[in-house]
Amino acid sequence: MPIYQFADVIPVIHPSAFVHPSAEIIGDVIIEANVYIGPNAVLRGDFGRLIVCHGANVQDNCVMHGFPGKETVLEQNVHVGHGAIIHGCHIDENCLIGMNAVVMDLARIGKESIIGANSFVKTNAHFEPRSMIMGSPARFIREVTADELLWKERGTSMYHKLSARCHRELKLVEPLTEVEANRPEVSWSESHSTKREALHGESEC
Repeated sequence: MPIYQFADVIPVIHPSAFVHPSAEIIGDVIIEANVYIGPNAVLRGDFGRLIVCHGANVQDNCVMHGFPGKETVLEQNVHVGHGAIIHGCHIDENCLIGMNAVVMDLARIGKESIIGANSFVKTNAHFEPRSMIMGSPARFIREVTADELLWKERGTSMYHKLSARCHRELKLVEPLTEVEANRPEVSWSESHSTKREALHGESEC
C-alpha cells in the first residue's frame, strides 16, 4: 500500500487495522485498532493531523484531508460511506456519513448522527447528537430513532468483521477465464438489510 512520510511525519497504523493496498496514506495520519480503509481511499495529512479512531471505517473512494492547525477526527465507530469527503471537521462517535456526502472545515457532528447521501455540510456547521442531517446545504431534519441507530450499528459491525477477514482472506490473484463448476459464494454469519427493509419504510439515506 502507498504510505508516505511528509515533512518528517510518518503515518501510524495499528496492526489490527486493514488498509486496502490501493488506498493512499500521507503524512500525519493516525489509524487506530480495528479500522477499515477501503480501496482508493485517500487520507492526506499534509495540512493537519487526521485521526481515525477505533472501529471506524472509511470506504471506497473517500477523501479525508486536513485543515491547517486543526485535527480532523473520526471518533470511535464512525461509518463513512463510499465516495464521501471529510475535510477539516470533527465527527463524533457512532455517526454515519452517507455516500458522496461532503463535510466541510470546522464542522462538528454530534454523536450518533446520520448524514444523508449527497448532503453538503457547510463550514462551521454544528449539529447536536442524534441529528438526522440532510440536504445541500445540509440541515437538521429530526432526531435519529433507536431503530435507525441499531441499523447503523449493525452495518458498522459488518465492517469490523470485514477488516478482520481481509487480513486473513484478501489475496491478489489472476482472474479465472470462465466460471468454474460449483462456484463458491462469499458467506457471512449474519445478514444486513437496507434501511428501507430494516425500518419498513422509505429510505432517507
